[in-house]
Amino acid sequence: MPHPVTDTLSERDARRIARHAPAADAARFLHPAQQALLHRRGWLTMLAPRSAGGAELPLPQAVRLEEAVATVDGSMGWVLTLCAGAGWFAGFLAPDMARSIIGTPRVCLGGSGAATGYAEEEGDGYRITGSWDYASGAPMSTHFTLNARLQRAGQPLLDADGKPRIRAFLVPAAQVQLVPSWSSIGMRASASHSYRIDAQWIAKEHGFAIDATAATADGPLYRYPFYSLAYVTLAANVAGMAAHFMELAEECMRHRRHARAGLPLLEVPEVAAMLQSKKDAFAAARARFYAVLDDSWATVAAGAALDNDAMQAVQASSLALVAVCRAAVDGLYPYCGLYAAREDSTINRVWRDFHTASQHALLLP
Repeated sequence: MPHPVTDTLSERDARRIARHAPAADAARFLHPAQQALLHRRGWLTMLAPRSAGGAELPLPQAVRLEEAVATVDGSMGWVLTLCAGAGWFAGFLAPDMARSIIGTPRVCLGGSGAATGYAEEEGDGYRITGSWDYASGAPMSTHFTLNARLQRAGQPLLDADGKPRIRAFLVPAAQVQLVPSWSSIGMRASASHSYRIDAQWIAKEHGFAIDATAATADGPLYRYPFYSLAYVTLAANVAGMAAHFMELAEECMRHRRHARAGLPLLEVPEVAAMLQSKKDAFAAARARFYAVLDDSWATVAAGAALDNDAMQAVQASSLALVAVCRAAVDGLYPYCGLYAAREDSTINRVWRDFHTASQHALLLP
C-alpha cells in the first residue's frame, strides 16, 4: 500500500534531511535516511493520480513543498522534484498500467526528456535501444521514462511535417543499464547518471503522449501544460537553494570585518544596504512567481486551458525568479570569505548545488 502523502515539511524532517546532507554529498547519493523519508512521506508519488495510488496534490502545494526541501538540501529537493515529476506521467498511462507502476514497492520514477534512442515497432510493442543522460535519482529508480524516435523496419516514422515521430515510454529498471557518469561539482547526491537500453522489448501500453488531450486521469493536474509545470518546479528548487545560500551568507558576513573600513561587514552601510536589496529583490520575485503560479492553477482547476499569454507569464516569472537568485548568490559570495570556498563547509555545498542546478537547459537567461 502507498504511504499517505505528507504535504508540508516539518521541522523534524528538515533537521533529518540537513543532518545527512554532508554524508550524502560525500557519498554522491542520497543518504538511506533521506531515501526512506521520500518514501515514507509519499512525496515521490505526490503528482501521480489518486486513481493510480498517488496523492495528486494541487500543483502550487507540491511546488511549495519542493522549494522547502530544496532550501534544506538541494540534491534532495532536486531528486524529489524530478522523480515526482516523472510520476506525473502516470496520468497519461493506461489506468491499469498506471496502477501497476505506482503500486510498485518503494516506487521511484527517473528519466530523461531527450529523444536519444529508437523504438522499433515489433509485434504488439516496441524494441527500444539508446542511451540517455541526467536521470536524477537513478540508483533508486524502479522505472525510467524516456523519449524515443519511432521506427518501422529500420526506417524512421515521420509526422505530417516530415519530422521524426517521437513517443514517450516508461521502462522497468530491470531492462535498463545504469552508466555512472555524474561528476558535477554540485548536486552530487542527486546521482543524475546516464542509462542505456539495449534492444529491450516492451508492450505498447508502456508508451504514452504528454499532452492534455491524451491524459487518462481526469484532474486539473494533467491539464496543466508540461513546460509550464517544468518551469515552476525547477525555478522553485533554485529559489530554495538561493534562500539557503543567502541565510548562510548573512551569517558569514556577521563574523567578518571589512579590511579597509575596519568595521564588521554588516556595519558598513553600503554592504548592509546591498544585502537588504538582494533580500528585497528575492522576496518580490518570489511573491510574483507564486502569484502567477496560483493564478494559472486557478484557471486550469476551473476547467479552462492556459492560453499562450498565461503560459508566457508562467515562464517569465520563473526565469525572473532564477535571474534574481543568480544575482543574489553571485553578489553575496565575495563577502563570505575563504570559509565559503572550503569544500567541507555547508555554504560551499549550497553554492555548488545552486550553480549546478541553475545550469538546467530550461533556465537559460
